[in-house]
Amino acid sequence: MSYSINLTVNDRSCKVTLDDPRVTLLDLLRERLQLSGTKKGCDRGQCGACTVLVDNRRINSCLTLAVTLDGASITTIEGLAREGELHPVQEAFLAHDGLQCGYCTPGQIMSAVGLIAEGQAGDDRERIREGMSGNLCRCSAYVGITEAVCDATRRMNAATDTERKSA
Repeated sequence: MSYSINLTVNDRSCKVTLDDPRVTLLDLLRERLQLSGTKKGCDRGQCGACTVLVDNRRINSCLTLAVTLDGASITTIEGLAREGELHPVQEAFLAHDGLQCGYCTPGQIMSAVGLIAEGQAGDDRERIREGMSGNLCRCSAYVGITEAVCDATRRMNAATDTERKSA
């Protein structure tokens, strides 16, 4: 039995037919939609390498069945940059050495984007570490990651304040 679902992935509509209802979102993204930025780490929801945004909420794509997402909007690491400009979180990760080997970086960045959007980041480093605790880094780049999230939060909040004042 086949299942057809409609998704918006990185602002593009797509219709996908699944022959197996057990296909995870991670496998759909990587194998069917050729979006290999989302990484398969543990494949058990323990490392966060597969973090993406579904309807602006952080999820582990390795634990989510694609068939359950009909009508959902999904953002992956490939969908963050706009018109050739990096997202502020991506810029901050580069500026603060929030990466080393880079394997966990897409999941870390997507989790940080979600954390900031949820209003859970602020400038409290302990709160950021707690909010990012579902994302593991084998290289222990946690200090740079925390600083990057602080910096991106400040920049994004300043940009929002500027937009409000000019409106």
